[in-house]
Amino acid sequence: MVERLLIMRHGEAAPGRPDAERELTPRGEEEAQRMGRWLAAREDLDLSRLRLLASPYVRARQTAERIAEPLGLAVEPLPIITPDDPPESVLEWLLGEVEDRPLMLVSHMPLVGMLSGLLVEGRADRGPGFPTGAVAELDADVFAAGCARLARFTAPTDLN
Repeated sequence: MVERLLIMRHGEAAPGRPDAERELTPRGEEEAQRMGRWLAAREDLDLSRLRLLASPYVRARQTAERIAEPLGLAVEPLPIITPDDPPESVLEWLLGEVEDRPLMLVSHMPLVGMLSGLLVEGRADRGPGFPTGAVAELDADVFAAGCARLARFTAPTDLN
């Protein structure tokens, strides 16, 4: 079972097409680096055991790489967390996870909001709005619809 679930929206991305190839802006790079440093400085989470997964879209992978650097982690691709994937598919995947370690998903709106809403409120339309680079931290005995608790929500602008 997953110890703690961290759900992150990628940093600010430049406009363009195709959507999957959009890259981080300089501001998005800074947001991701700021969040990576913040996570690395935390002592309340055992992030040496963190499993870090990212959407295959360029901006999410770039964000995850900035998170991974200060933590000394590798980034794993997870193809079911693109912007238009249904949160129910991610929930099903989470229920199948058996590793007892923290897990971080770096993805996109609207999926990050819908997934958070589904896990905490039991409804995908009840999720929080995620500014770019924001991280929602959820706790649960089982990561199923309506069974999680939002432990913390942090955006890059919340940090000094």
